[in-house]
Amino acid sequence: MGVHTAAPVRILVVDDDPGDVLMIEEALGDSDVQKAIDVVSDGQEAMEFLRREGRHSAALRPDVILLDLNMPRMDGRQVLSAVKSDEDLRTIPVVVLTTSNADTDIIGSYTLQANAYVSKPIDLDDFNSAVRRIDQFFGRVAVLPRRR
Repeated sequence: MGVHTAAPVRILVVDDDPGDVLMIEEALGDSDVQKAIDVVSDGQEAMEFLRREGRHSAALRPDVILLDLNMPRMDGRQVLSAVKSDEDLRTIPVVVLTTSNADTDIIGSYTLQANAYVSKPIDLDDFNSAVRRIDQFFGRVAVLPRRR
């Protein structure tokens, strides 16, 4: 197999904390995986983005979703449930990236078919490391479903 230039990995970050979004973007920017990052600040906007509704009519389908659980309007659990029950969206890998390490949130997320659950570390270096590992896994290791 020859060397080819892969399309950038499209990542949708769904998080209502601007500080966390900035840290996620910086950690993702530190890696050599080619990527395009879109950010929405709550679950309702996430679903509009994924369904290409309203101001997101030109949105491109993400390859991976990084999803916070605790958000206003529509929380991450509701987004996860909506994505995984939608025939067109369910193949997009969803990584729950949240401050909670409660068993109920972990089990609940996997029950709703999250592809991975990562608790946001408090320490900045640990946070960056966790996000970079997610990035490396989905950007280099995992085979992602082809975009349709």
